[in-house]
Amino acid sequence: MSEKHLDEVDHSYIRYANVWEDPKLLLEGLDICHEHKVLSIASAGDNALALLVTNPKIVVAIDLNKPQLYLTELKKVAIQNLDQDAFVKFAGFQDDSRRWRTFMKFRDDLSAEARTYWNGKKEEIEKGIIYNGKFEKYLKTFATKLLPLIHSRKKVQELFEEKSAADQRKFYDQKWNTWRWRLLFRVFFSKLVMGWLGRDPAFLEQVDVDVSTTIFEKAENHLSSIYAQKNPILYYCLNGNFGSYLPFYAREENYENVRGNLDKLEIEYGYAQDAAVKYGQFDRFNLSNIFEYMDEEVFTSTAESLVNIANPGSRFAYWNLMVERQMSEVVEGLSREDDRANWKDRDEGFFYKQFVLETT
Repeated sequence: MSEKHLDEVDHSYIRYANVWEDPKLLLEGLDICHEHKVLSIASAGDNALALLVTNPKIVVAIDLNKPQLYLTELKKVAIQNLDQDAFVKFAGFQDDSRRWRTFMKFRDDLSAEARTYWNGKKEEIEKGIIYNGKFEKYLKTFATKLLPLIHSRKKVQELFEEKSAADQRKFYDQKWNTWRWRLLFRVFFSKLVMGWLGRDPAFLEQVDVDVSTTIFEKAENHLSSIYAQKNPILYYCLNGNFGSYLPFYAREENYENVRGNLDKLEIEYGYAQDAAVKYGQFDRFNLSNIFEYMDEEVFTSTAESLVNIANPGSRFAYWNLMVERQMSEVVEGLSREDDRANWKDRDEGFFYKQFVLETT
């Protein structure tokens, strides 16, 4: 398989400290049971951890970026050693001045590679590991440097206040959607600025749409809907922190369930389709938005390889951001499931073009 789509990608740093894809859609779509073997793109580990609530046979979190794997492992080991209150403080969701001291208590449980990596990241740990990705810093710059030039903190909080669908739309149209908002949004979320500050430019090579216009349209649809009012991803985008929101895996009602299944989470380096060499065939696939970065040839080859390691009745879930890719259009034996339960409107990753679920 051609790997040219990754030749210019820098894998030496943490790109994402959190996962910006909706775990609830993932869980609903994949419908995992205890007999299923799950293959998941690791990224920051959040959704691989979230999948553990289903008590699967195994979840293999795989990635080509080793620092992302070190982050996933750090979250896993921290959860093993800390109760829910201590974990949210250590990770950075709540204030804590003892994060490095906490890390010292469990760092020997990390693999040698991960331990060496984090031993040299004292400042990052003390700040809170959820804020140290390139993408998080990009979004925080928007929230703390640019947005105050457009809207007051009071107005930002008003966006999240509970109100009717009609009143949410009215608030967006009359108070939020100003010319300054439209101008600065389109500049900051342009292809040039996003490639420079947010994502690796190589990840945007396949994009042939106007990036800022596409994202603005998605943001407009979401911010003017009631689904914006309790969206933790949107909250971070507009505040530079998560406030009282926690990701699915770290919430009190899910934490002990995740913690109890951590022995089922395996962390691996490599291409997703190569995982079968060690683990055999899989039943469920969380593919994040990996197809976004591939040209047609590489996409087709990768899709074929993934279907080849899937058991009958398997499910594949993934997102398209700005590049439309659908496995069932290039591989026989796959069919796409219809959107259901208002997935398109509910998706907390509001900037994504579509959530795709396909079955064998």
